[in-house]
Amino acid sequence: MKLSSFKLKVPNELIALHPAPNRDESRMLVLDTKTGAIEHKLFKNIVEYFNDKDVLVLNDTKVFPARLYGNKEKTGAKIEVFLLRELNREQRLWDVLVDPARKIRIGNKLFFGDNDELVAEVIDNTTSRGRTVRFLCEENHEEFKRILYSLGETPLPTYINDVRKATEDDRDRFQTIFAQNEGAVTLPSAGMHFSREVLKRLEIIGVEQAFLTLHMGLGNFNTIEVEDLTKHKMDSERMIITEKATDIVNKAHENKSHVFACGTTVLRAMETSVSTTGFLKPYNGWTNKFIFPPYDFNIATRLISNFHLSQSTLLMMVAAFGGFDIVMDTYKTAIKEKYRFGSYGDAMLILK
Repeated sequence: MKLSSFKLKVPNELIALHPAPNRDESRMLVLDTKTGAIEHKLFKNIVEYFNDKDVLVLNDTKVFPARLYGNKEKTGAKIEVFLLRELNREQRLWDVLVDPARKIRIGNKLFFGDNDELVAEVIDNTTSRGRTVRFLCEENHEEFKRILYSLGETPLPTYINDVRKATEDDRDRFQTIFAQNEGAVTLPSAGMHFSREVLKRLEIIGVEQAFLTLHMGLGNFNTIEVEDLTKHKMDSERMIITEKATDIVNKAHENKSHVFACGTTVLRAMETSVSTTGFLKPYNGWTNKFIFPPYDFNIATRLISNFHLSQSTLLMMVAAFGGFDIVMDTYKTAIKEKYRFGSYGDAMLILK
């Protein structure tokens, strides 16, 4: 598989800049890979494809307001700081990206807020991910996080942020309703479509939910710079799969019930921690697993996904699950039918 194999011509007007008015009323394309049949539905119709004893696996990561705008000391130059992850809570050390990077040197101080409520000092600029900064805050951790949340913006993907800035509405919508464990800087978008009503209807028909955590980073949106996909390296992301989740998933797997993976993050997490016998194991660590066709999945039998952008690692994983040819042909159909692409876009359900 080559990078160029995943090139799509997605018109700009099909890249969603806003979410659907109601979570469960996005459009949903249903692809049956056995027959090649395609159906066009609303997301709330997804209940029709579940049976009693099926399992829905969800990523309960929580997006935090990772984008800060500040000013450089002395010059006052405007600087964007994108928080990637916390390195040391006690020392207030964070891995960040800064833009424009060329203006920032070790020792520079950055000021945030109208009254400089937050100050950061650059202490390292040699990391592969960007910069390391120390926030100079004497408040306790809870107060520090409160300040951070008051100043930070919802980290909309660059392709949205370049067109419009984040609003208060995005704080709610760029998040799943079951988000619990803070640490992601981008939305596990397939989960965004679930409303409380849909989850309740699934519960009533006997569908069990299993939660795992994978904190999505910006590596999902990195441009792949090699034609040979075997040479691409994914950024590592933190993930946790509990024993409770493995018990729920493995019981369904053993009974040959369907296991619905909600999103590529769930797929990747499960494939990171699968045993040699094809069952899920508890896990607490990091993953940099890169999945592209051809690939044999061990646990998930159905996949819920958004429509992903051209040449993205997310598109590659969907193609690996559904089959390269049929998925790429279906994406062409989605473009023709004017489905919306990206984090705020429409949904796709793949049946195997």
